[in-house]
Amino acid sequence: MPDALTIALSKGRILEQTLPLLAPLGIEPLEDPGKSRNLVLPTSHPDIRLIIVRATDVPTYVAHGGADLGVAGKDVLLEQGGHGLYEPIDLGIARCRLMVAGHPDVPLDGRRIRVATKFVNVTRRHFAAQGRQVDLIKLYGSMELAPLVGLADAIVDLVDTGNTLRANGLAPLESIADISSRLVVNKASMKLKHREIKPLLARISSVVAQQPDR
Repeated sequence: MPDALTIALSKGRILEQTLPLLAPLGIEPLEDPGKSRNLVLPTSHPDIRLIIVRATDVPTYVAHGGADLGVAGKDVLLEQGGHGLYEPIDLGIARCRLMVAGHPDVPLDGRRIRVATKFVNVTRRHFAAQGRQVDLIKLYGSMELAPLVGLADAIVDLVDTGNTLRANGLAPLESIADISSRLVVNKASMKLKHREIKPLLARISSVVAQQPDR
């Protein structure tokens, strides 16, 4: 249908916490996203479908019209810039913090340091705003390993409980941003499909407001 809406989601914590927000609106996948190999999933709402993509690709799919709406972590939006998107609703899910972490007894001030992270843009802005010089090393995982083997003096990564940091003798040192997942909307879709999208946004906002932690 020409007015059908496509919502981009990523597997894992965001998907698991987004589906309960959509269910009260009559939007439930007709296939189990955790078991289905299909990347396009019909839902119980005849005019809404889901597509399953990588978390870092959600803003791209939405910004370029592959999806009308999506759910993306604020960390991804900060790193990529969020161009071509509206960000109307903080869903308040998948909460964590973006932190600088390292050995608690090793000072980082007063010298040029090496920082390992996958959030190179956010990290560069954070240290530049403080007038501090850093050498950035881009990694895609196992950040905690970098200080342990001397690859980096510190890391910038998402921190939830902090258990992994503590298990590796590291600690949070500086907070960069509080992170949660946001509903994002394609700017063109907001204009062309406003009759479908605006009521949906209002209903999602209502469901989010009723969550016990809001």
